[in-house]
Amino acid sequence: MSTSSPVPLPLLPAGGPGPAEESPGTPYKQYVYAYPHQKAYRALEAGPLLSELWSGERLDALSLYVHVPFCEMRCGFCNLFTRTGAPERITTAFLGALERQARATREALEAQGREIRFTLAAFGGGTPTYLTAAELTRLCDICEDVMGADLRAVPWSVETSPATATADRLAVLADRGATRLSIGVQTFLEDEARAAVRPQKRAEVDAALTLLKDAAFPILNIDLIYGIQGQTEHSFRKSLDAALRWEPEEIYLYPLYVRPLTGLADRHRESTGSWDARRLRLYRSGRDTLLAAGYEQTSMRVFRRPGTAAVEAADADGISEYNQQAGMVGLGVGARSFTTGLHYTTDYAVAVPEVRRIIDDYIATPAEDFRRARWAFRMDDDERRRMYVLQTLLESGGTSVRQYRERFGAGPREHFPAQFAELSARGWAVEDGTGVLRLTTEGMAWADAIGPLFFSARVNEAMDAYQDR
Repeated sequence: MSTSSPVPLPLLPAGGPGPAEESPGTPYKQYVYAYPHQKAYRALEAGPLLSELWSGERLDALSLYVHVPFCEMRCGFCNLFTRTGAPERITTAFLGALERQARATREALEAQGREIRFTLAAFGGGTPTYLTAAELTRLCDICEDVMGADLRAVPWSVETSPATATADRLAVLADRGATRLSIGVQTFLEDEARAAVRPQKRAEVDAALTLLKDAAFPILNIDLIYGIQGQTEHSFRKSLDAALRWEPEEIYLYPLYVRPLTGLADRHRESTGSWDARRLRLYRSGRDTLLAAGYEQTSMRVFRRPGTAAVEAADADGISEYNQQAGMVGLGVGARSFTTGLHYTTDYAVAVPEVRRIIDDYIATPAEDFRRARWAFRMDDDERRRMYVLQTLLESGGTSVRQYRERFGAGPREHFPAQFAELSARGWAVEDGTGVLRLTTEGMAWADAIGPLFFSARVNEAMDAYQDR
């Protein structure tokens, strides 16, 4: 039985980007790192108890995600759930609420009477290292003493920024066994940083990277962005060369998106057609530079330096850009949790007043209210199939036809005939000799247009109905 979208698929022109950002011809439709997006979640009248949600789930291979919704500044392109300049009274109160949430969550897991074990952990945001060294210590204590995660024994990733990657903070993370530090540099050129409304100095970036290298975390990741106004292939190459001099184990290349309610929304004047073409050129230039430098591409954004034990261990542990699966336990306002039947989170917004209101509401949440899911999206078999395809197809490993069939009872092309026919016709996906559906080199370049093809009508309708705030 086919579960492809009931609406006709848009035709994606193979020759190049289309004239408008929301036209189906753009290579940059939507960054898909989890499915569905939080804009598809809705408030529940009487949400289920967490103890009920987790009753049928596997508990011996859980992932822990902590969302710290604070940053020292808000970049012009940022539409993440974060607040800038939060005073100590707010961060202290946030950690208090997070501990209440952790205790309620742990109680729900313990109610199942089975072994509880975390095998992955990540601190994201926002900027987790916005917290002071003492606050980071308390956060780690909550994860270890309350949630029961052994941070020193699992792959554990933390996001940081040039301004907050200080020696005392990094010392806490190193002592607790963090295995991967990801720093959002975005550009090494100060004029491009200003154009992206990101006031950072090159000296600050180099100082932070020096501290990160001295701390000797097993994996250092550097984030870069392409598509900034005024950026050229030559200037992007300068940032790439600067990043490569630090010999990071990973480099992420992100296309710039300009979204509603962000700082760049009213400033960006470049026509979408020319911007798409320039972003695509910059992507290809960056990709080719990193491949020539010995990196391997694992998704549209991710490039890893092979041959290091830490990177090989990360691959073995299943760490990926699209690390979404049932068994993800989220803590903190903005964090998502995934069970087989329900994805749940907190309220979501981008605009500064709304973000502050939601954080204040989270801080004021009593322990009892943390025992229920409050904002959620209900999963069914069709949505689980879509999530699985997105997790696998958008990565270099591809979608194994055999594994998909074993899990869902039919092949991926039987469930999504129109989508895979379209990808095949465009030369964006092929089935190799091992029975794996993979994106081609050109397909990888168009991954942000391919991902939304697999969204269900239900998800699209919910996202379209969401009011940006």
